[in-house]
Amino acid sequence: MTDSPFETVLRRDRWIVSGAITLIVVLAWSYVVWLANDMDMGGMDMTDFRMIPAGTGIMLPATEPWRAIEFAYVFLMWAVMMVGMMAPSAAPMILMYARVGRQGKARGKPFAATGWFAAGYLLAWCGFSLAATCLQWAIERAALLDSRMTIASNLFGAIVLIAAGLYQWTPLKDVCLAQCQSPFLFLMRHGGFRSDPRGCLLLGLRHGGYCVGCCWILMTLLFVGGVMNVLWIALLALLVLLEKLTPVGRWIARAAGIASVAAGAWLLASGPR
Repeated sequence: MTDSPFETVLRRDRWIVSGAITLIVVLAWSYVVWLANDMDMGGMDMTDFRMIPAGTGIMLPATEPWRAIEFAYVFLMWAVMMVGMMAPSAAPMILMYARVGRQGKARGKPFAATGWFAAGYLLAWCGFSLAATCLQWAIERAALLDSRMTIASNLFGAIVLIAAGLYQWTPLKDVCLAQCQSPFLFLMRHGGFRSDPRGCLLLGLRHGGYCVGCCWILMTLLFVGGVMNVLWIALLALLVLLEKLTPVGRWIARAAGIASVAAGAWLLASGPR
Protein backbone atom coordinates (compact mmCIF):
# COMPACT_ATOMS: atom_id res chain seq x y z
CA MET A 1 0.00 0.00 0.00
CA THR A 2 1.48 3.33 -1.08
CA ASP A 3 1.46 6.43 1.08
CA SER A 4 -0.78 9.32 0.17
CA PRO A 5 0.90 12.59 -0.91
CA PHE A 6 -0.07 14.08 2.46
CA GLU A 7 1.65 11.26 4.40
CA THR A 8 4.72 11.66 2.20
CA VAL A 9 4.85 15.37 3.08
CA LEU A 10 4.58 14.58 6.79
CA ARG A 11 7.43 12.09 6.58
CA ARG A 12 9.55 14.65 4.72
CA ASP A 13 8.84 17.20 7.44
CA ARG A 14 10.02 14.82 10.13
CA TRP A 15 13.25 14.11 8.27
CA ILE A 16 14.00 17.77 7.63
CA VAL A 17 13.29 18.89 11.20
CA SER A 18 15.12 15.88 12.69
CA GLY A 19 18.10 16.53 10.44
CA ALA A 20 18.23 20.18 11.43
CA ILE A 21 18.10 19.33 15.15
CA THR A 22 20.80 16.68 14.72
CA LEU A 23 23.08 19.10 12.88
CA ILE A 24 22.64 21.76 15.57
CA VAL A 25 23.38 19.26 18.35
CA VAL A 26 26.48 17.89 16.57
CA LEU A 27 27.85 21.39 16.00
CA ALA A 28 27.19 22.37 19.62
CA TRP A 29 28.89 19.28 21.04
CA SER A 30 31.82 19.71 18.65
CA TYR A 31 32.32 23.23 19.97
CA VAL A 32 32.13 22.06 23.60
CA VAL A 33 34.66 19.26 22.99
CA TRP A 34 36.97 21.74 21.21
CA LEU A 35 36.82 24.10 24.19
CA ALA A 36 37.40 21.26 26.66
CA ASN A 37 40.47 20.06 24.75
CA ASP A 38 41.81 23.60 24.61
CA MET A 39 41.45 23.98 28.38
CA ASP A 40 43.19 20.68 29.14
CA MET A 41 46.72 21.88 29.77
CA GLY A 42 48.19 18.44 30.35
CA GLY A 43 48.75 18.72 34.08
CA MET A 44 50.26 22.21 33.99
CA ASP A 45 50.00 24.19 37.22
CA MET A 46 47.26 26.75 36.58
CA THR A 47 46.92 27.91 40.20
CA ASP A 48 47.63 31.56 39.46
CA PHE A 49 45.87 31.68 36.09
CA ARG A 50 42.47 31.16 34.54
CA MET A 51 41.67 30.25 30.97
CA ILE A 52 39.16 32.00 28.77
CA PRO A 53 36.98 29.42 26.96
CA ALA A 54 37.79 30.76 23.50
CA GLY A 55 39.46 27.68 22.01
CA THR A 56 42.71 29.57 21.48
CA GLY A 57 44.56 28.94 24.75
CA ILE A 58 44.07 32.45 26.16
CA MET A 59 45.12 32.72 29.81
CA LEU A 60 44.85 35.59 32.27
CA PRO A 61 46.13 36.06 35.83
CA ALA A 62 43.55 34.70 38.28
CA THR A 63 43.45 38.02 40.16
CA GLU A 64 42.74 40.14 37.08
CA PRO A 65 39.12 41.34 36.72
CA TRP A 66 37.01 39.94 33.91
CA ARG A 67 37.07 41.83 30.65
CA ALA A 68 34.06 42.30 28.37
CA ILE A 69 35.48 39.84 25.84
CA GLU A 70 35.88 37.20 28.55
CA PHE A 71 32.27 37.66 29.66
CA ALA A 72 31.20 37.25 26.01
CA TYR A 73 33.22 34.05 25.57
CA VAL A 74 31.89 32.54 28.80
CA PHE A 75 28.32 33.40 27.80
CA LEU A 76 28.88 31.82 24.38
CA MET A 77 30.25 28.69 26.06
CA TRP A 78 27.17 28.37 28.26
CA ALA A 79 24.73 29.12 25.43
CA VAL A 80 26.24 26.56 23.05
CA MET A 81 26.52 23.99 25.84
CA MET A 82 22.84 24.43 26.73
CA VAL A 83 21.88 23.95 23.07
CA GLY A 84 23.88 20.71 22.92
CA MET A 85 22.44 19.42 26.19
CA MET A 86 18.81 20.48 25.84
CA ALA A 87 17.99 20.24 22.12
CA PRO A 88 17.79 16.40 22.11
CA SER A 89 15.17 16.38 24.88
CA ALA A 90 13.25 19.16 23.10
CA ALA A 91 13.20 17.29 19.79
CA PRO A 92 9.81 15.55 20.40
CA MET A 93 8.19 18.92 21.16
CA ILE A 94 9.66 20.56 18.06
CA LEU A 95 8.69 17.61 15.85
CA MET A 96 5.17 17.67 17.29
CA TYR A 97 4.91 21.37 16.52
CA ALA A 98 5.91 20.80 12.89
CA ARG A 99 3.47 17.91 12.57
CA VAL A 100 0.52 19.80 14.05
CA GLY A 101 1.33 22.74 11.81
CA ARG A 102 1.36 20.58 8.69
CA GLN A 103 -1.82 18.70 9.61
CA GLY A 104 -3.70 21.86 10.48
CA LYS A 105 -2.55 23.72 7.41
CA ALA A 106 -1.68 21.18 4.72
CA ARG A 107 -0.98 23.76 2.02
CA GLY A 108 1.05 25.97 4.32
CA LYS A 109 4.72 25.84 5.16
CA PRO A 110 5.24 25.04 8.83
CA PHE A 111 9.05 25.10 8.70
CA ALA A 112 9.32 28.84 9.34
CA ALA A 113 6.83 28.59 12.20
CA THR A 114 8.72 25.63 13.66
CA GLY A 115 11.97 27.56 13.35
CA TRP A 116 10.51 30.48 15.29
CA PHE A 117 9.20 28.08 17.95
CA ALA A 118 12.64 26.45 18.32
CA ALA A 119 14.23 29.92 18.46
CA GLY A 120 11.92 30.87 21.32
CA TYR A 121 12.83 27.68 23.17
CA LEU A 122 16.55 28.31 22.77
CA LEU A 123 16.08 31.97 23.73
CA ALA A 124 14.88 30.82 27.15
CA TRP A 125 18.09 28.87 27.59
CA CYS A 126 20.12 31.84 26.40
CA GLY A 127 18.54 33.75 29.28
CA PHE A 128 19.65 30.99 31.63
CA SER A 129 23.14 31.10 30.07
CA LEU A 130 23.37 34.80 30.86
CA ALA A 131 22.44 34.08 34.50
CA ALA A 132 24.97 31.21 34.62
CA THR A 133 27.68 33.51 33.26
CA CYS A 134 26.97 36.05 35.99
CA LEU A 135 26.98 33.27 38.59
CA GLN A 136 30.31 31.98 37.32
CA TRP A 137 31.75 35.48 37.53
CA ALA A 138 30.53 35.82 41.14
CA ILE A 139 31.91 32.42 42.18
CA GLU A 140 35.22 33.12 40.51
CA ARG A 141 35.47 36.55 42.18
CA ALA A 142 34.84 34.87 45.55
CA ALA A 143 37.84 32.58 44.86
CA LEU A 144 35.57 29.51 44.97
CA LEU A 145 36.27 28.35 41.41
CA ASP A 146 39.49 26.71 40.28
CA SER A 147 41.21 26.98 36.91
CA ARG A 148 39.12 24.10 35.51
CA MET A 149 35.87 25.85 36.37
CA THR A 150 35.13 23.51 39.27
CA ILE A 151 33.99 24.58 42.73
CA ALA A 152 37.07 24.56 44.95
CA SER A 153 35.20 24.33 48.27
CA ASN A 154 33.74 21.09 49.58
CA LEU A 155 31.25 23.04 51.68
CA PHE A 156 29.98 25.09 48.75
CA GLY A 157 29.92 22.02 46.51
CA ALA A 158 27.92 20.10 49.11
CA ILE A 159 25.39 22.94 49.39
CA VAL A 160 24.87 22.93 45.61
CA LEU A 161 24.46 19.14 45.53
CA ILE A 162 21.99 19.05 48.41
CA ALA A 163 19.98 21.97 47.01
CA ALA A 164 19.78 20.25 43.63
CA GLY A 165 18.68 17.00 45.24
CA LEU A 166 15.94 18.64 47.28
CA TYR A 167 14.65 20.58 44.27
CA GLN A 168 14.10 17.30 42.43
CA TRP A 169 11.29 16.55 44.93
CA THR A 170 9.52 19.91 44.84
CA PRO A 171 6.05 20.58 43.34
CA LEU A 172 7.60 23.16 40.98
CA LYS A 173 9.81 20.45 39.52
CA ASP A 174 6.73 18.25 39.04
CA VAL A 175 4.77 20.99 37.27
CA CYS A 176 7.59 21.94 34.91
CA LEU A 177 8.51 18.33 34.14
CA ALA A 178 4.90 17.48 33.32
CA GLN A 179 4.82 20.28 30.73
CA CYS A 180 7.99 18.93 29.14
CA GLN A 181 6.87 15.29 29.07
CA SER A 182 3.62 15.81 27.12
CA PRO A 183 4.24 17.89 23.96
CA PHE A 184 0.72 17.50 22.56
CA LEU A 185 -0.95 18.41 25.85
CA PHE A 186 1.31 21.43 26.16
CA LEU A 187 0.17 22.66 22.74
CA MET A 188 -3.50 22.10 23.55
CA ARG A 189 -3.23 23.89 26.90
CA HIS A 190 -1.57 26.94 25.35
CA GLY A 191 -3.63 27.60 22.26
CA GLY A 192 -2.23 25.07 19.79
CA PHE A 193 -0.18 25.79 16.68
CA ARG A 194 0.60 29.42 15.84
CA SER A 195 1.35 30.53 12.32
CA ASP A 196 2.66 34.05 13.04
CA PRO A 197 6.35 34.51 14.02
CA ARG A 198 5.53 36.38 17.24
CA GLY A 199 3.09 33.75 18.43
CA CYS A 200 5.51 30.93 17.61
CA LEU A 201 8.40 32.69 19.34
CA LEU A 202 6.38 33.36 22.50
CA LEU A 203 5.04 29.81 22.62
CA GLY A 204 8.57 28.42 22.23
CA LEU A 205 9.76 30.82 24.91
CA ARG A 206 7.02 29.59 27.26
CA HIS A 207 7.95 25.96 26.67
CA GLY A 208 11.61 26.85 27.18
CA GLY A 209 10.66 28.57 30.43
CA TYR A 210 9.09 25.35 31.72
CA CYS A 211 12.19 23.47 30.63
CA VAL A 212 14.46 25.91 32.46
CA GLY A 213 12.24 25.57 35.54
CA CYS A 214 12.61 21.81 35.32
CA CYS A 215 16.37 21.59 34.78
CA TRP A 216 18.10 24.79 35.93
CA ILE A 217 19.30 23.34 39.20
CA LEU A 218 20.79 20.32 37.40
CA MET A 219 22.82 22.69 35.24
CA THR A 220 24.37 24.26 38.34
CA LEU A 221 25.86 20.83 39.06
CA LEU A 222 28.25 21.55 36.21
CA PHE A 223 30.15 23.71 38.69
CA VAL A 224 30.52 20.66 40.95
CA GLY A 225 31.80 18.21 38.35
CA GLY A 226 33.55 20.76 36.16
CA VAL A 227 31.98 23.11 33.62
CA MET A 228 34.33 21.78 30.93
CA ASN A 229 34.22 18.12 32.01
CA VAL A 230 32.75 16.55 28.86
CA LEU A 231 31.84 13.28 30.58
CA TRP A 232 30.00 15.14 33.34
CA ILE A 233 28.19 17.29 30.77
CA ALA A 234 27.14 14.16 28.88
CA LEU A 235 25.86 12.45 32.06
CA LEU A 236 23.72 15.44 33.00
CA ALA A 237 22.37 15.65 29.44
CA LEU A 238 21.48 11.95 29.62
CA LEU A 239 19.71 12.47 32.95
CA VAL A 240 17.62 15.29 31.44
CA LEU A 241 16.79 13.07 28.46
CA LEU A 242 15.67 10.19 30.70
CA GLU A 243 13.58 12.49 32.88
CA LYS A 244 11.69 13.94 29.94
CA LEU A 245 11.37 11.08 27.48
CA THR A 246 10.78 7.96 29.58
CA PRO A 247 7.54 6.87 31.30
CA VAL A 248 9.35 6.69 34.65
CA GLY A 249 10.98 10.10 34.24
CA ARG A 250 9.50 11.42 37.48
CA TRP A 251 10.97 8.54 39.46
CA ILE A 252 14.32 8.96 37.73
CA ALA A 253 14.28 12.61 38.80
CA ARG A 254 13.57 11.65 42.40
CA ALA A 255 16.23 8.94 42.40
CA ALA A 256 18.72 11.47 41.05
CA GLY A 257 17.64 13.81 43.84
CA ILE A 258 18.39 11.19 46.50
CA ALA A 259 21.78 10.49 44.91
CA SER A 260 22.58 14.20 44.81
CA VAL A 261 21.72 14.69 48.48
CA ALA A 262 23.79 11.63 49.42
CA ALA A 263 26.76 12.96 47.42
CA GLY A 264 26.41 16.32 49.15
CA ALA A 265 26.36 14.68 52.57
CA TRP A 266 29.47 12.66 51.66
CA LEU A 267 31.22 15.82 50.53
CA LEU A 268 30.37 17.51 53.83
CA ALA A 269 31.71 14.54 55.77
CA SER A 270 34.97 14.59 53.83
CA GLY A 271 35.87 17.96 55.34
CA PRO A 272 37.07 21.26 53.80
CA ARG A 273 39.23 21.41 50.71
